[in-house]
Amino acid sequence: MVGAGGNRRGLAVRAVFAVKRGWYTLRYPRLTLGRGVEIRGRIRLRRGVRVSIGDRTRINKLVRFAGPGEVRVGADCLLNATWIGTWTSVTIGDRCLLSDCELLDNDFHNLPPEQRHDPPVPATRAPITIEDNVWVGAHALVMKGVRIGRDSVVGAATVVRTDVPPRVVVAGNPQQTVKKFHD
Repeated sequence: MVGAGGNRRGLAVRAVFAVKRGWYTLRYPRLTLGRGVEIRGRIRLRRGVRVSIGDRTRINKLVRFAGPGEVRVGADCLLNATWIGTWTSVTIGDRCLLSDCELLDNDFHNLPPEQRHDPPVPATRAPITIEDNVWVGAHALVMKGVRIGRDSVVGAATVVRTDVPPRVVVAGNPQQTVKKFHD
């Protein structure tokens, strides 16, 4: 049983989150926030990125988005000190946990030495897709063109350069499958 004090406290907390949602959508016109998004930390958008965050997603610490691309975050996710750099698109499914990690859908520079200071060409970028219920651990790095299958886990400090199948745990640099979840 919750007393009157608990109800008032809950209403006050919801009101604070509503004010924060309103302030961030005014501050960043390219940001769309779903119902019940809880911004417990801060959000920063740079370089024209378009961001859509689904219902009831929680934002902890500083979550940064940069680049001219688009980011779509599903419902009921947790983004904790995450950095997403996008020139194309990054799609994150529902119920995902992203812990102090980086997602980069581009190389930022051309590889050939004579082209490194030129604007990046299309070959330097490819979309990232993270399917539903994925957990990406702290200090992991997810590179361009990767798809991470549903219900998978990316271990702490893992560098993900190739697709991850559904229902596995990957760890290391380069990534290796270290566990499979059996149905």
